[in-house]
Amino acid sequence: MNIGIISDTHGSFEQEFKDFFKDVDVIWHAGDFGGNGLEFTDSIRDFKKVIGVAGNCDGADVRLEYPLHQFFECEGCKVLMTHIGGFPGHYDYRAYGLIMQYKPDIFVCGHSHILRVMNDKYFNMLVINPGAAGNTGIHVYKTALRMKIENGKPQDMQLLKLARPGGPQV
Repeated sequence: MNIGIISDTHGSFEQEFKDFFKDVDVIWHAGDFGGNGLEFTDSIRDFKKVIGVAGNCDGADVRLEYPLHQFFECEGCKVLMTHIGGFPGHYDYRAYGLIMQYKPDIFVCGHSHILRVMNDKYFNMLVINPGAAGNTGIHVYKTALRMKIENGKPQDMQLLKLARPGGPQV
């Protein structure tokens, strides 16, 4: 299974992301869809199947369509996704409770606009924050990830990294 992972689009899903995700089977969206509510989320869903969660900037219409967290199985991996999550040693208290409850193999979150892919040895899980794909926020680069899951193992992770127009310069 080919997976695209994205977060914090804030109303922007540009052609470069569509090109990067052209061969994925599903997009995991870790919240803050933004844009015109369901009209924007539907534009992504019309492109590919989406499993997503609502973020802190999403309106009531998106929150009715997408829950605050998702727990599902994908090719033998237990996956937990929420918007505000944190990272090993610094999890949001709600995310920590969900991790304790579900014991996922893969934990996906967004919110920070900081790209992170880390192995949490304590919980024996892969922690993924794809950064931010939108044009709003503190990030310098817009990012997205894609990977394969085969035989219960994530592999072949790839990064799309684009300069954010008008963003801070390094």
